[in-house]
Amino acid sequence: MALKNRYDFVLLFDVKDGNPNGDPDAGNLPRVDAETGRGLVTDVSLKRKVRNFIGLVKGEQPPYEIYIKEKAVLNNQNKRAYIGINKAELLEGDDKKRKGGNAVEEARLWMCRNFYDVRTFGAVMSTGINCGQVRGPVQMTFARSVDPVVPQEHAITRMAVATEAEAEKQSGDNRTMGRKFTVPYGLYIAHGFVSSFLAKQTGFDESDLELLWQALIQMFDHDRSAARGEMATRGLYVFKHDNELGNAPAFSLFERIQPKRKDGVVVPRSVEDYQVSVIEDELPSGVTLEKKV
Repeated sequence: MALKNRYDFVLLFDVKDGNPNGDPDAGNLPRVDAETGRGLVTDVSLKRKVRNFIGLVKGEQPPYEIYIKEKAVLNNQNKRAYIGINKAELLEGDDKKRKGGNAVEEARLWMCRNFYDVRTFGAVMSTGINCGQVRGPVQMTFARSVDPVVPQEHAITRMAVATEAEAEKQSGDNRTMGRKFTVPYGLYIAHGFVSSFLAKQTGFDESDLELLWQALIQMFDHDRSAARGEMATRGLYVFKHDNELGNAPAFSLFERIQPKRKDGVVVPRSVEDYQVSVIEDELPSGVTLEKKV
């Protein structure tokens, strides 16, 4: 069923003794706002976790394939669209040109039908074999920690070496040193938006939306690694408008979700150190709030 409503949502998640999103330009240190000291997690990182969850649950089968994934060759993915619409002959010719001719729109729609992340988040698919561009109906912001975080650096050892040459350099001890970065604890908040107008253009429907909510709730449970420590979704608050244009500005709804440190807590180390105030009184007419977590 096609979407007929606008949605705005707030996602709360936390990390304990882990690196929620390393910065490759800073030696993989946890991302931090340099001016406020608050931790950051990029929208790209959050979307990656959604993609991984959908791929896991749906087994990478149409209409739930994932376009942006590890080791994917995007032009090979784009080529499948022209084969799927029986116009593979349009791909012949000069490799320096973007191929597709007048069938780009058909190819774009084929990609939307088959790839969940294309019809959800959008994609630029004009990287040689041209399947056009898609602006996705679901968009998310960076997540920002409620309080400043202090990244910590830990020395770690590995009781092995990679090669015999390394072993010969060691004086009877194969131990090698490394570094690991963590955030002791951080509660993060991100905002998201769902546009029914863009959903109609990509084919994103009610069943896709329910799958998105499930992914946001469970994605950390299936993305464990030694680097990430303990991460979990602590809250998912969905504001549903009774029409497509919406009944209130998103920012005025987001302000109704207010996580704050409890009185007397100086250094938070768990979600129990926070209280989340949800202002449900006098919601704008035509807006309902559903707490999914």
